[in-house]
Formats: sequence, C-alpha cells, structure tokens
Amino acid sequence: MSALAWTAVGSLAAWLWLLLGQGFFWRTDVRLPPRRDPDVWPSVCVVVPARDEAAVLAESLPSLLAQDYPGRAEVFLVDDGSSDGTGDLARELARRHGGLPLTVDSPGEPPAGWTGKLWAVRHGIGLARARAPEFLLLTDADIAHAPDSLRELVAAARTGDYDLVSQMARLRVESVWERLVVPAFVYFFAQLYPFRRIAVRGSATAAAAGGCVLLRADAAERARIPDSIRQAVIDDVALARAVKGSGGHIWLGLAERVDSVRPYPRLRDLWRMVSRSAYAQLRHSPALLAGTVAGLTVVYLVPPVAFCAGLLGGDAAAATAGGLAWLLMTATYLPMLRHYRQPPLLAPLLPLTAFLYLLMTVDSAVQHYRGRGAAWKGRTYARPDAAPEPGPAETS
Repeated sequence: MSALAWTAVGSLAAWLWLLLGQGFFWRTDVRLPPRRDPDVWPSVCVVVPARDEAAVLAESLPSLLAQDYPGRAEVFLVDDGSSDGTGDLARELARRHGGLPLTVDSPGEPPAGWTGKLWAVRHGIGLARARAPEFLLLTDADIAHAPDSLRELVAAARTGDYDLVSQMARLRVESVWERLVVPAFVYFFAQLYPFRRIAVRGSATAAAAGGCVLLRADAAERARIPDSIRQAVIDDVALARAVKGSGGHIWLGLAERVDSVRPYPRLRDLWRMVSRSAYAQLRHSPALLAGTVAGLTVVYLVPPVAFCAGLLGGDAAAATAGGLAWLLMTATYLPMLRHYRQPPLLAPLLPLTAFLYLLMTVDSAVQHYRGRGAAWKGRTYARPDAAPEPGPAETS
C-alpha cells in the first residue's frame, strides 16, 4: 500500500477507537440526572463576574432575578472594572424587573497572580459567605437561565449528592461562522472531556462549563476555590479538577434551557474566543502543540484528502480507508448538529472546521511567544509560573 493509504488506515483506526473507546463522547443525551424536590430547599447565592457586559446584561440578568426558586436566594454581581456602565445598568435592571435581591460591588483591580474573572469570583464568594449559603451558583454575565434553572440544578445536586453540577450552555448559532464553528467547539470539548466519565468517582476526567456551575459551599472551601486556581485561564476545567481532586463528586452535561446570549457574528470574534486560551489548554508546551497539530492533521484532515486523492489517483486503499474515516467523523458529529438544530449537511464540513481550529491553536502559541499571552477585554495573561502561596490579605 502507498504511504497515503497507510496514513488513512491510521486515521480510520483512530476513529474506530474514538467511536468506541472515548466514553461515547459523541452522544448528546447527557442531560440533568434524575432529581426530586428536597423537603427543604437550601439557600443559594448566585455570583456573576462581569466586565464590560452592558451589551448583553439586559438579556441575561433579568433571567436570574426572575428565578422561581422556593428557597432563599440572592444575586451578587461583581463589576470587574467595567468602563461601559455595567454596574449601573445592573442596578437599573433590578429596579425595573424586581425579583431576587441583587447586590452590585467591585473588588478593584486584581493583584499579581490572579486572573480578573477569578478575582471577581473570589470577591463575590466572600460577599456570599456572610449569608452562609449551602450552594453557590457561578454563572457568567452572558448566560440566560430559564425560570426553573436554579430549582432544577439544586434538585439534581441534592438528589445525586453532587458537589458540583455544571451545564454546558447552548451557545448562539445564528451567523454563518457561528453555524460552522460553534457546534464543533462543544463537540471537541466533549471529545477531550467525555461527559459520562466526569461523573464517575475515581476517574481522572474532570471538567465543567464556566457559564453555569452549581457548587456546594463546603466543597468550595475544601478545594480552596478560587484561591487554588487563581492563575487559571481555563478556569472552569481547573475548578472541576480542584473539586474532584479534593474528593468531590461532579457532573457535567448539556443544557436545554440555559443559553449564551453573546454573539460571535464574525470569524475574528470566534477566532479570538478560541485562540485566547488554546495554548494555555496545552500547558504552553511546544511538544503538546506539535502533537496536537499532528493529531488534528491525521484524525481530521487526512480522511478527506485520502478519499479525494485516492479517487483521483486510482489508490483504492487510500480512498476506502479515507472515506470510511470521513464517514465515521461525519456520523459522530451529527448528534451535536441536531442538538444545535443545524442542518446535517454541515457534518461533512467538520474537516474544514478542524483546520480552522488548528490555525487558531497555532496562532494562540504565536501570540504567547510574542508576549501577548491570553488576551481578553483589555487584560493579557502571560504563562503562569508557579503561583506563590496567598498572603494574609488574600486568605482573610
């Protein structure tokens, strides 16, 4: 057989393993587990870190204030140095809509060794601690919740005795680029962190979706959240690892009624979203970057190339192996497209999307070595070195 045919066979073998040996990552039926209402509903504090979110806050914050929750609950919005009037808008929305009590506060600029979001989360948890809640809901300012979202999350956590329950919010898919890139983003995430393995006690797989994380307050204290992950750019995965590493029981699945309202209409918006943290996901390792590029090439790019080149060049083995690999790739992507209510004709285009993600990942590394690190909303985070232990002012 030709070298191309052998490479295509390797790609097909990889897809057979992904299909059967990676926790059935391609299935989209991991939703909130069975749950029942508790006899007494525990108290909950909702913490919302927000930096320059005035453009989306009117769609998201009222949904939190309107939560139909039988127990005691209140919302803490932490204005992380916004320059667009985010804090004032939040107060106005609370006056206009009513609902759960809202506190708006600001922690000031984060000290060295902290990302801005986690510094804001720390401040919000500190404010919430005075209420002694049983649960904390950590949710982003661009996430809209159905009226029963909090009730369902708490019931699931109580019923399953989970320390952390997280839902992957349904991201917006309206523009052409969102349709091409966004479902694949969740598909790739599930491939890296198969949802079914996350809930298994003792498994090494741990992840959460930062837009919607219900966390027991005592589990947060055991895992020293967020101090123990204060430098993390990919804070949701770091949070889940910290909680699971401290003995916590965690769960992650797809949401049906928790939605992101943030638009990514242009390719450069999506590019920035992915590239800002892609190299951090690889722990800023050139070796892991090279392995990722090679892996994406063999798994996603070789099948269509082998299929087309094999047909044109009369290489039956390459065309057959490449076509079968491409078929498996397409089939595993269809459930995610259905979840996002997208046409199945997008499924064969997954190699094109994977190529875009490959370029975004390389660009993330290039930006890192140019000293720009992970940039987001005016802040740049370089490679985290070993974090010093927090001083007395941080642990008080």
